Amino acid sequence: MTAETAVVRGLNSFWSRIGTQIISATRFWGGFALLSVQIFKELLTAPFYFRLVLEQMLLLGVRSFFLVSVTGLAVGSVMALQFGYGLAKFGGTLYVPKIAALTILREMGPVFTSLLVAGRIGSGIAAEVASMNVTQQIDAIRALGTSPVKRIVIPRVLAAVITLPLLCVCADYIGLFGAMAVSESELNIPSRYFITKVLDTLIMQDLLTGLAKTVVFAYFISVAACWKGLNTEGGTRGVGETTTWVVVATAIFIMISDFFLTKFFILTVFPRF
Repeated sequence: MTAETAVVRGLNSFWSRIGTQIISATRFWGGFALLSVQIFKELLTAPFYFRLVLEQMLLLGVRSFFLVSVTGLAVGSVMALQFGYGLAKFGGTLYVPKIAALTILREMGPVFTSLLVAGRIGSGIAAEVASMNVTQQIDAIRALGTSPVKRIVIPRVLAAVITLPLLCVCADYIGLFGAMAVSESELNIPSRYFITKVLDTLIMQDLLTGLAKTVVFAYFISVAACWKGLNTEGGTRGVGETTTWVVVATAIFIMISDFFLTKFFILTVFPRF
């Protein structure tokens, strides 16, 4: 094989992979849009499976509380410590409560909570739905005259959209508590001063921006996981590949969309930024 032939084959392989990725992305976003349309069409029509929604809220939300709490405490403590020692060089230690509070509520709380929940519930939903698909349980539901979207997808989407913002609120306040504890023990900032500065700095818009982000993240995580699970093929190997794909795709989406959502809030909804 000549060097020229090797280069040609390499270029052909490269463009082939690029084409495959484009086709896969187009297929995903098309399927995501179609599934979203079907969800909104069936969301307001009977029957309503409220019990299934409550069960999914327990599985997705309540059982994620400990993980979110530990993460929020760690994030708040690290933020206070880093900002404290960094600002101490310039005599700005007393600004730690303001900076930590804004950082936690606007960015760290929503993003870290969503990433952890995506890894836990996104993979869980994908594995569960994919297992039902490869074992033909989805076909059995259709054979009984029931919509898989209404019975399987909608309860998980609603549970994720409801529980993720609530988990974010818990992570925010636990993170603030961690920042306050570290500020008092390591930076000699009294807890009363910390609370006063936080209350003077934060307004409702700071909390709402983070919650709005988590709603978008929760919807994408749940719908993407359900779509991928419903389109899984290849038996148990396909279930594993689906789980991995969902974790990676949701993490990438959260990190990229966070920038655009932040810019959107800065320019339109919350000019206080």
